[in-house]
Amino acid sequence: MGDEVVVGDHQPLLAKEGRSTISLIFFKFISAIFLAVSSSLGKQDALNIGHLNKESTVKMQQLKKETCDLWTGEWIPNSGGPGYTHETCNQIPPYVNCVNNGRPDTGYLHWRWKPNACDLPPIDPLKFLNAMRNKSFAFIGSSICHNQVFSLICQLSEEEMAHDIYHDSTYNTRTWYYPSHNLTLYVIWAPYLIHYETIDNHGDASQINLHLHLDILDTMWTNEYGKYDYVVISIGPHFYKSSIIYENNQVIGCHYCPHLNLKKFTINELYSKALQFSLKFIAMSEHKPFVIFKTWSPDHSEHGELPNEIVCNRTRPFREGEISGGDGVIMRGVEVEEFEKAAATGVRNGVRMELLDVYYLSLLRPDGHPGPYRKYHPFDGDKEKKVKIDCMHWCLPGPIDTWNKLLVKMVMNSDADDSISASALL
Repeated sequence: MGDEVVVGDHQPLLAKEGRSTISLIFFKFISAIFLAVSSSLGKQDALNIGHLNKESTVKMQQLKKETCDLWTGEWIPNSGGPGYTHETCNQIPPYVNCVNNGRPDTGYLHWRWKPNACDLPPIDPLKFLNAMRNKSFAFIGSSICHNQVFSLICQLSEEEMAHDIYHDSTYNTRTWYYPSHNLTLYVIWAPYLIHYETIDNHGDASQINLHLHLDILDTMWTNEYGKYDYVVISIGPHFYKSSIIYENNQVIGCHYCPHLNLKKFTINELYSKALQFSLKFIAMSEHKPFVIFKTWSPDHSEHGELPNEIVCNRTRPFREGEISGGDGVIMRGVEVEEFEKAAATGVRNGVRMELLDVYYLSLLRPDGHPGPYRKYHPFDGDKEKKVKIDCMHWCLPGPIDTWNKLLVKMVMNSDADDSISASALL
């Protein structure tokens, strides 16, 4: 059948004539050159793409540094100090009035938040009050929420003092009024947003007395929800408590309950379900206020030198890298995930929702808590006295004032955007 020519190791070809053999060899030679050149070009393209990707990454990082980001930055020295004191604002609750309570160091008062690539100015009380004329502003949540409200009241006090016009028997739910601007400011005690019951355990600490209903909202905030123009949600730490969990008025599990034969809920599972149900109500509501959700407030409790001793006695901010996020990172992650889902629904329903993401900037301020100075001069007469330590709330004045600077900036920017949009429609 003629001569057999082998090209490569496995493919026998038949050559009827010598010219066929030469043509085949020439074809393979040209093919080899083509493949080599193609391979070389391919590698060069890959190098070029890699170079472009590297350039792109560097440019993106540079752009990020040059773009204003209110939530990332650093605490820098502020020789001017806070805009109010315990002497100029008489609304500071005793448990966060650290200077008046005898806290000896004052360095924590002399820092300000510097966001990346921009600045955060102090609140202009007159400008803000004028913008809030004839409005209602509600803070809904737990004691951290109260902490923030009093900070705002003090920062506005330079222009106008708030008139305390209502409080319940516990002073947990309160209303203030600014008559010159017809602004009403509410704080509503709803530490879980969902309905809860506290059952008398008759002094038996082994019996869990907190019952949470995942499918019923707390009417303390929902009953009056329709009259608020602005709403700030601030909850969190209370979910750490032991609780029995219900749906459809049936027990479905518990949290932090090792002695009970029930399904165990982790705190992030419990928190996620409570947030999902509560934020869905907001996102689907026919009433459409501007809703701002404040993220987790970090606790800076640390172990002291003595056994079982808890302290928060630092006197300066952390620098980046000096602290990890701890449990708060997980809880903030739950908040962001549930908020983003609800906000997407809100957009479709015409409800404006934004995130006041104070977790990171607050994490850097272990020096901002009352510690033992939640009480008036706690060590008078006995320097070794054991006193309750508060590493959760924030001194006033203190780092929490920055939350309201950010809040006011968000509200003012949003109102300005609305004005621009309305003008464009005219």
